[in-house]
Amino acid sequence: MITRRAFAGLMPAAVAAAGLATPFAVAHGQEVFPNRPVRLVVPYPPGGTTDIVGRLVAGRLSEIWRQPVVVENRAGASGSIGADVVAKSQPNGYTLVLGNSASHGANGLLNPSIPYDSERDFAPITLLAIVKQALVVHPSVAAQNAREFVALVKSRPGQFNYGSSAVGGAPHLAAELFRLVAGVDIVHIPYSGAAPSMNALVAGNIQFMFASVPTVVELARSGRIRTLAVASATRSGLLPDAPTMGEAGFAGVEMDSWFGLLAPAGTPPAIIAKINADTVRAVDGDDMRKRMADLGFERATGTPEALGALISRELVRLRRLIAEARITGN
Repeated sequence: MITRRAFAGLMPAAVAAAGLATPFAVAHGQEVFPNRPVRLVVPYPPGGTTDIVGRLVAGRLSEIWRQPVVVENRAGASGSIGADVVAKSQPNGYTLVLGNSASHGANGLLNPSIPYDSERDFAPITLLAIVKQALVVHPSVAAQNAREFVALVKSRPGQFNYGSSAVGGAPHLAAELFRLVAGVDIVHIPYSGAAPSMNALVAGNIQFMFASVPTVVELARSGRIRTLAVASATRSGLLPDAPTMGEAGFAGVEMDSWFGLLAPAGTPPAIIAKINADTVRAVDGDDMRKRMADLGFERATGTPEALGALISRELVRLRRLIAEARITGN
């Protein structure tokens, strides 16, 4: 879980890194990095939350480096296919991955056959952003807030279905955490992406779900879905009237999605430092801050060590949740 205190701890590192962002050369043999196009693998389909972050960062890095940063969508297996491509790439800085809390978190815990290790096979570069998850319901649900919703669900055990974009993704894990904390009997229906699951909610095929704030804002404003709360330690700037789950009486229901930049393990430290400094510079610019905030992303840059520590903490937390909720990869 990423807290406000954790963000505060990251900021001094981000400021320090930004100070290194003046142009400098990274020797790699006789080469200066980067002197050719860089490939950024987004392990999800185009148009999704991870893809949006990737394209924003790629565009700004292309300007800074004066080299194309080409986004390559390698979707499949909840992000594992694209992540594995990068894990097996040459560790020279020219192939990176936009990882998140599924591809470098729950996936390996739910599917032991995944051919990479989220910690051993990658070199963290920097955290980029987080996205809050919102508890949303179909308008036909007779509940105006989270407390009323829990009471309604408890009155009809096993009759409320929730959707998710994938098994092990943040929306799924948020709902399972909600199930444990609130003590409700609910049914999971996984879909093959955020769009199909949201379409199912809008159509009334499912009654509720947790979904990323960027995907719910416009639908909530138009009245096609209703937002009850956000599963985070703080409220969302885009949904200021929605209380946190803690404020609603369900402390501990927090499941932010994080997005970070990683390289293959073994990438030279000087190249990692170069990419980190330039990425922090890209993301921390005023124009990027505004664009990300308008889309519902909370900027959260930092050091490679901070991202590595976040991944380690999240793996411990998710391992405990998966065991307690008895979540399987099927």
